[in-house]
Amino acid sequence: MKYFGVVGSILIWFLVFVSFVEVNKGQILTTLDGPFKPVTVPLDQSFRGHAVDLPDTDSRVQRTVEGFEPEQISVSLSATYDSIWVSWITGEYQIGNNIKPLDPSKVGSVVQYGKDKSSLRRKAIGQSVIYNQLYPFEGLQNYTSGIIHHVQLTGLKPDTLYYYLCGDPSIPAMSTIYHFKTMPISSPKCYPKRIAIVGDLGLTYNTTSTISHLTGNNPDLVLLVGDVTYANLYLTNGTGSDCYSCSFPDTPIHETYQPRWDYWGRYMQPLVSKIPIMVLEGNHEIEEQAENQTFAAYRSRFAFPSKESGSSSPLYYSFNAGGIHFIMLGGYVAYNKSDDQYKWLEKDLANVDRTITPWLVATWHPPWYSTYTAHYREAECMKVAMEELLYEYGVDLVFNGHVHAYERSNRVYNYTLDPCGPVHITVGDGGNREKMAIEHADEPGKCPDPASTPDKFMGGFCAYNFTSGPAAGNFCWDQQPEYSAYRESSFGHGILEVKNETHALWTWHRNQDMYNKAGDIIYIVRQPEKCPIKPKVIKPWLVQNYKFDWIKKLI
Repeated sequence: MKYFGVVGSILIWFLVFVSFVEVNKGQILTTLDGPFKPVTVPLDQSFRGHAVDLPDTDSRVQRTVEGFEPEQISVSLSATYDSIWVSWITGEYQIGNNIKPLDPSKVGSVVQYGKDKSSLRRKAIGQSVIYNQLYPFEGLQNYTSGIIHHVQLTGLKPDTLYYYLCGDPSIPAMSTIYHFKTMPISSPKCYPKRIAIVGDLGLTYNTTSTISHLTGNNPDLVLLVGDVTYANLYLTNGTGSDCYSCSFPDTPIHETYQPRWDYWGRYMQPLVSKIPIMVLEGNHEIEEQAENQTFAAYRSRFAFPSKESGSSSPLYYSFNAGGIHFIMLGGYVAYNKSDDQYKWLEKDLANVDRTITPWLVATWHPPWYSTYTAHYREAECMKVAMEELLYEYGVDLVFNGHVHAYERSNRVYNYTLDPCGPVHITVGDGGNREKMAIEHADEPGKCPDPASTPDKFMGGFCAYNFTSGPAAGNFCWDQQPEYSAYRESSFGHGILEVKNETHALWTWHRNQDMYNKAGDIIYIVRQPEKCPIKPKVIKPWLVQNYKFDWIKKLI
């Protein structure tokens, strides 16, 4: 009887579990159920988070190594599964009026690694750099970084755990042992289990909540879609503000406090020393300085697979993660048809083999389909230049940041509901100190002046009044647009779980919720049979070997 009781209890729990799975499976909608009626979740006034930066006295951002021992250790992907970049910093930064840059040649860049933790026999040697942030104005403090090391590991096995330590064994100044796992092989049957996607992160107490929730979801890869540290919300003397232009309207140049980058690298090390992070620039990474230089910290601190993916710039690149091809585009570098980025994008898209990487995901910082007043239609010129090309090649998903809130679109193209258009998701709600966006452009009195919307760095004006649809003749809708499926002002992050060639589960997680709860959940479903994509570019020599005119007309 006792045995029967145990078996019976197990059987009951099994039936409950199966029932739970089936019920919840039935509740999860898919994009095939759409387009969905627009939903706006009311602002939760009880949760405003703690959008205050961590101070330099916080133990999580303080330097804990000595001499030239490695710190701020991170790993990032190359273009394919068989290669990984390891990055770290040695030596101390300097800030002030009489700085003397460190000599990168004095410290080696070595990674020892292997699959056996007790026998790290493989060795890779890389390169190192320093960067300066200089201001040609009296009273402003200059900055020079520690030595930044980047080492590429090659010949790795897919979906495999590797152990590593980094530094300079000749000093000796080596790290403790860390580990990472490579991506699965590129195949329609192989995918990372979970990909965390977050934007506009910063380094506030909200950020710590976001990273805690994100880490609890056990991602295999992290995508940060721009706006990393918000070091440019500070003067060079370390005085910060939630609104730089409001507090410091008369500075001769937009200053930054570069040590915030070092604080961020130290805080993030426990996560990104073992989980690869892929970073894309946002507007807060521009960081102007002497001689019109920009993006110095961004270009120097991260390793990018630009060369491996055929790009000439770290501001745009691509990579594979299993059966997914990611395209990382630059919203703050020239993007018109005559520009290098557009030409690179054409080539990259033409070389994507959807029988190997069925999923095509694009990311850039400023969103094209955001209905919030903040940054409304700010990237319209980029949209005009690139949207058609991305649509022709069947991009499945687009991720953006910039707007400090969450929003998911229906499938859309050119402001029109389109079953073959991508789903656009804005996740600029990572937790930075500029706080949340809460106003919508379709609310009375909240539509911005069109002349105020163009991005100040990129310039240009393309955001004219709508010429068709319910908003024809107007710059803004008078209700939540039909292409906006779900929007909510809360801090959080998203998780993408690609299940197979056609189905991917997307979940968005609010910071104020329990760790296992999703605020938004949907299956993104591809329909390749209904949404044909542009074929690969036919090589010129093939055309010369064909005598049929119709072949040439296809090009």
